[in-house]
Amino acid sequence: MRFIKFFMVLILALGVSGCASKFKTYNGPEVTHVIVNKAERRMFLMHKNKVLKDYRFGLGFAPVGDKKVRGDGKTPEGDYFIDRRNPNSKFYLSIGISYPNPRDVAEAKALGRSPGGDIFIHGRPNNRKRRPGRDWTAGCITVTNSQMRDIYAMVKDGTPIRINP
Repeated sequence: MRFIKFFMVLILALGVSGCASKFKTYNGPEVTHVIVNKAERRMFLMHKNKVLKDYRFGLGFAPVGDKKVRGDGKTPEGDYFIDRRNPNSKFYLSIGISYPNPRDVAEAKALGRSPGGDIFIHGRPNNRKRRPGRDWTAGCITVTNSQMRDIYAMVKDGTPIRINP
């Protein structure tokens, strides 16, 4: 009987620790802004002028140029902020980028189209067995799930993000 109780406690402890591993805590310097350089595929989490973390990433399926309309496969360029987070994302974890801004809406409207939306920094798809290629999203920025755990913990809602060509 004692063995069964021990075994059950062990299974419970392993189960709880497995659930907790998706969400990290971060107690370091505040991320004051994020810089994304699309051409270099480099993202920097910054505290003032100091780089805290540096990541490689993938983009939309048509990565060159600024996002203009829904479905163009481009990642937006410009100044935005982190405006939401999704712990139950179809792409592991995700944090939202405030696209479209008023300029983006006006540009798309001038073309008679929708600017689209739902642009995120996110991890890998939950429902895929194989790793997708480098640039496969509809316009989001994708990192590994391990990197996404760090980003999700470190970058708070309201953090400015600059996406450069």
